[in-house]
Amino acid sequence: MNTRNYQFTVSDILVDVVQKDIGNMHLAVYPPTGRVRVSSPLTYSKENIRLFVVSKLTWIKKHIRAMKNQVREPRREFIQGESHWVEGKRYLLNIIEKDEKPCVHIRNKQYLDLQIRPGTERDKREEIIQEWYRERLKRKIPELIAKWENRLKVEISDWGIKLMKTKWGSCTVENKRIWINLELAKKEYELLDYVVLHEMAHLIERTHNDRFKAVLDNHMPSWKGKRELLNEVVY
Repeated sequence: MNTRNYQFTVSDILVDVVQKDIGNMHLAVYPPTGRVRVSSPLTYSKENIRLFVVSKLTWIKKHIRAMKNQVREPRREFIQGESHWVEGKRYLLNIIEKDEKPCVHIRNKQYLDLQIRPGTERDKREEIIQEWYRERLKRKIPELIAKWENRLKVEISDWGIKLMKTKWGSCTVENKRIWINLELAKKEYELLDYVVLHEMAHLIERTHNDRFKAVLDNHMPSWKGKRELLNEVVY
């Protein structure tokens, strides 16, 4: 696909521009920093794009302020008593040191037991928990894909899980592959469901235009509320 990438500044806000073979203009503000991105048809001039952004400045500034004011999750140290989230619920980390294979378990609907070998460092603890998160998603995603394949009348050829900084998911339409953000293991099941639907809907409509939104409206009328819960603000 032919694309052009560049940046410009308006009202002290840096805007990333991607021009490609699409039919409409799309504006997004991404957490956690409030990064602004415009996707534009190749036929639009730089002045057209700038005027579009200027017309949306009030909206852009509102969401940048909201993101910057929001308290962000602190860096986890993976120590005794630390809070960790699993499927929208908070658990207290309980460290168990044993010279056995590491494992993770939820106990009494309150504790997240992390069994590790004595002397295990922070980064290794994180790796163990992330792999546990990954395995949980691996058990849940296939049933959601099957559900939406049936309802949307589309077919996924492949899917994967990875950490992403600015997206909850992505879809490569050409090879019918979707990626799901590992961080979704911390979110409610219904939000994972929404992201899977969102990405698979791109197999019907590549861009976030009215047709795409109509697909979401038809299959998940509450999708806008779920998008807000994920703290992703897209125009």
